[in-house]
Amino acid sequence: MKVPQAGAVAVVIALALTTSGCGGGDEAKGTLSIGIKFDQPGIGLREADGTFSGFDVDVATYVAKQLGYTPDRIDFKQVYSNDRELLIQYNEVKFVVASYSVNDKRKEKVDFAGPYFLAHQDLLVRSDDNTIAKAEDLNTKKLCSVTGSTSAENVKNTLAPKASVLELGSYTECVIALQDRLVDAITTDDSILAGYAAKKGNEGKFKLTGQKLSNESYGIGLKKGDKDLRAKIDAALVKMVEDGSWETAVKKNFGPANYKYEPAPRGLTSGG
Repeated sequence: MKVPQAGAVAVVIALALTTSGCGGGDEAKGTLSIGIKFDQPGIGLREADGTFSGFDVDVATYVAKQLGYTPDRIDFKQVYSNDRELLIQYNEVKFVVASYSVNDKRKEKVDFAGPYFLAHQDLLVRSDDNTIAKAEDLNTKKLCSVTGSTSAENVKNTLAPKASVLELGSYTECVIALQDRLVDAITTDDSILAGYAAKKGNEGKFKLTGQKLSNESYGIGLKKGDKDLRAKIDAALVKMVEDGSWETAVKKNFGPANYKYEPAPRGLTSGG
């Protein structure tokens, strides 16, 4: 019998290990990988001590529990607005809970459970700025948003086509640019902006203009065609509303900013 060369054996072992890890890595390790934002106060934030806070974190943790995963078995992974679909498609995460607005373009690549929250696009400006009262005022201003977000596209296409738009990698960078007067406003969902306005150290520096420039229905993104997982997540979201956990999470994360949130979306309540 011919004995395989050492190099060939190494290749065989490597292939075997790779194959055993494909698709079932989370299950083998007993953990569940969930994509969240790491830099959005009130939504998804990685604290200095390594823990996580925010409404999306609470939703993800609740859903994971209903799927049989305790908090210590959740592996939160950072996602950015422009890479959420890729992380789902390439099995880097099982699902994404990251202020992920449902739209037709995204539904071509991934499926959505929910929606579990309704936000509205708004503007955040410096507290001493009284020159921006409506979206059209942005035509002579510099606006900041995040690469891959639908918000800047909405402003440029329909609301203020002459606005100068600066796209950065995160909303945290946009807030710094706004504070340093490099931009005049930030646009994204009011829930995200409220989190930044209420963040410790930012009190009194910024204000929301109170616009409702669009409706943003947050869904939980998952791999296209995974009907079983989608049904389980939908059932978990309904239960979260019914047992009061949804309301508790909203008040805990948005209450300090006096944020006037919308009720739970229809379909998660007895209202249909």
